[in-house]
Amino acid sequence: APHQPPAPPAIVSQSGGCGGAGGRMTDTRRRVKVYTLNEDRQWDDRGTGHVSSCYVERLKGMSLLVRAESDGSLLLESKINPNTAYQKQQDTLIVWSEAENYDLALSFQEKAGCDEIWEKICQVQGKDPSVDITQDLVDESEEERFDDMSSPGLELPSCELSRLEEIAELVASSLPSPLRREKLALALENEGYIKKLLEIFHVCEDLENIEGLHHLYEIIKGIFLLNRTALFEVMFSEECIMDVIGCLEYDPSLSQSRKHREFLTKTAKFKEVIPISDPELKQKIHQTYRVQYIQDMVLPTPSVFEENMLSTLHSFIFFNKVEIVGMLQEDEKFLTDLFAQLTDEATDEEKRQELVNFLKEFCAFSQTLQPQNRDAFFKTLSNMGILPALEVILGMDDAQVRSAATDIFSYLVEYNPSMVREFVMQEAQQNDDDILLINLIIEHMICDTDPELGGAVLLMGLLRTLVDPENMLATANKTEKTEFLGFFYKHCMHVLTAPLLANTTEDKPSKDDFQTAQLLALILELLTFCVEHHTYHIKNYIINKDILRRVLVLMASKHAFLALCALRFKRKIIGLKDEFYNRYIMKSFLFEPVVKAFLNNGSRYNLMNSAIIEMFEFIRVEDIKSLTAHVIENYWKALEDVDYVQTFKGLKLRFEQQRERQDNPKLDSMRSILRNHRYRRDARTLEDEEEMWFNTDEDDMEDGEAVVPPSDKTKNDEDIMDPISKFMERKKLKESEEKEVLLKTNLSGRQSPSFKLSFSSGTKSNLTSQSSASNLPGSPGSPGSPGSPGSPGSVSKSTSQMAAITTKGGLVGLVDYPDDDEEDDEDEDKEETLPLSKKAKLESS
Repeated sequence: APHQPPAPPAIVSQSGGCGGAGGRMTDTRRRVKVYTLNEDRQWDDRGTGHVSSCYVERLKGMSLLVRAESDGSLLLESKINPNTAYQKQQDTLIVWSEAENYDLALSFQEKAGCDEIWEKICQVQGKDPSVDITQDLVDESEEERFDDMSSPGLELPSCELSRLEEIAELVASSLPSPLRREKLALALENEGYIKKLLEIFHVCEDLENIEGLHHLYEIIKGIFLLNRTALFEVMFSEECIMDVIGCLEYDPSLSQSRKHREFLTKTAKFKEVIPISDPELKQKIHQTYRVQYIQDMVLPTPSVFEENMLSTLHSFIFFNKVEIVGMLQEDEKFLTDLFAQLTDEATDEEKRQELVNFLKEFCAFSQTLQPQNRDAFFKTLSNMGILPALEVILGMDDAQVRSAATDIFSYLVEYNPSMVREFVMQEAQQNDDDILLINLIIEHMICDTDPELGGAVLLMGLLRTLVDPENMLATANKTEKTEFLGFFYKHCMHVLTAPLLANTTEDKPSKDDFQTAQLLALILELLTFCVEHHTYHIKNYIINKDILRRVLVLMASKHAFLALCALRFKRKIIGLKDEFYNRYIMKSFLFEPVVKAFLNNGSRYNLMNSAIIEMFEFIRVEDIKSLTAHVIENYWKALEDVDYVQTFKGLKLRFEQQRERQDNPKLDSMRSILRNHRYRRDARTLEDEEEMWFNTDEDDMEDGEAVVPPSDKTKNDEDIMDPISKFMERKKLKESEEKEVLLKTNLSGRQSPSFKLSFSSGTKSNLTSQSSASNLPGSPGSPGSPGSPGSPGSVSKSTSQMAAITTKGGLVGLVDYPDDDEEDDEDEDKEETLPLSKKAKLESS
């Protein structure tokens, strides 16, 4: 059924009308929207106005009028017909059919107005306003008056040419009442009436009796709407179906008859790609095609009241398809011949295309099966060797054949991705990477010639399903996720990323046309999915192949959607808060393309601007210390003038607070002790391979260079907060005193010492920066934003997240505030008992 038209907006507006609405209305009860149903079964809005009811001389009866609220023009003038079925829905909707295929609806702003007009309609038709459909109640009550044991059925007029109009009227009058429909259907079944009608059809055609043919059209269409399987079996029998289609060619609303029979007998050709020996199966295929044609092409679009009357026709087609699939599946010789010819090199291209198209339609029919029958169906195909056959077909040159094979592959992946994964892992032991089934799929995706890449989008969806760990199985003996992902990254990932790597060898994409950009966006979408779901497999691949740096080259693309895909990929990586990734980003200075794109974008307020700011805001809010330090140390000069958001100044404030807590020399010797203590107590240490990675990196660095350690997220929050609660209370008492000290320091013009941070990167020089703390927006010396993370007024937030910057040779105090000495002495004993991870969080407070 079509969706219901929406109610009009509640805007108070008045307009004139008749029947109590002659002057300007003082309420919105009768405010309505007028809708008509279009050919696509969607409601079209014809305008908003006010409805009224009055006698219209021209129409000779009470009528509904709707005048537009904008200019008073007439939107609707509809006579309330005593025999029209009006239907009230959802308390504010009245729907009816004005004529065949012309449905109307009034959507009221208020229930009271709907009830008022409904009463007028029921008054004209002599109905009780409590009903929701005006015609059914009276019809059935009439039935009850004459329905007794002595007259169990409906008496049909004799089937003669002269009485066709009477028969058509009887059928039409029976349709609104379920009881009369039932009686009419029984009468038609018992008397063999349909075959008699079809004999008259031949007479009318011979005599070219157009009026009689029009009546027959109405009669046959009405019989369809009776929705009876027994009648369909008669109408769709081999001897009757073409005559039924012939009756439906003479639609009275058309100036010329349609040529449906000519199309079915001359244009549509039945092809047996493999000879079908079973005559019953062959007849069932013919019947299903013709009935599907009747449903899709011959019958007019059903009105809102007729939509549910064709449910049995849908079911008839559905069960026919189930029977066809079952009969073909049981014919082993048929399927054996099918697959043998598919994979035979001697089969000519035209024949192979027909075979593949048949197999595609066969799989499409299988979607009608119940789950258990569908299981048996795909197991049969699997046993017959459908996957090796698809591999052969996908390796052929014919694009149409490959396209059909791709559709078949999609049915298999959607049904059972594990079956496909098992096959490709087994074939990898025998074949080269180039001819693996998944690599063939990837190559077809990359080589899609469609400018809109419709096929590539479908194939990317299939690949995503295959690499999705959510649908992978785990058993006692093996884990499908581990095995398949290991296989995929070893044998297939290099094929998938080849276009990306080939296009990003320079500082900007070597090819930047629309189709290439679309393809790279699809590849990036899948890689982003892998980052989220594949953990260490994709991590090793990205770091070893330097994938992120290559991806960020696409930030320079002229296509905004591709640049945003590249940014989204990096944002997904940063969102993991993984120090492996963070150190990789810092070593290769991979914020540079992002900052460059941000500056090139200028002050334009667009998606690129918002996405980049959101990424930096995430780093600030999540307090990713290593990235915060990296961004401020390397890109602060470029970003310091951005003041329409507080993100970058907030990052600077975080960085300054972090440095300030680190630079207290009294805690230098304490930290090495606490660090050892931490390692003794921390049960969740980094994995061996991660530890080796970090150690190797630190050994390669020169003495005195700053190392940003991974933030310690492994501690339980209760473990951290319990030992330090008393310390925090005392810290808060000192807050006002600290503010005064910082303010005095700022006012006195005290300069912060220079700091020097180097990164072991061959392409980047050491960065030396000399600046005044008092002149930096958001620095500890400035008031900061009240309550913002990292400002002096939010000690508790920053203490739970900040970590110290350390050097290989130990901590070096860069700034020594004399006023802090007394506080340090008071707290020294308390702090000695804390492990480093907790101590680091205190220092940033």
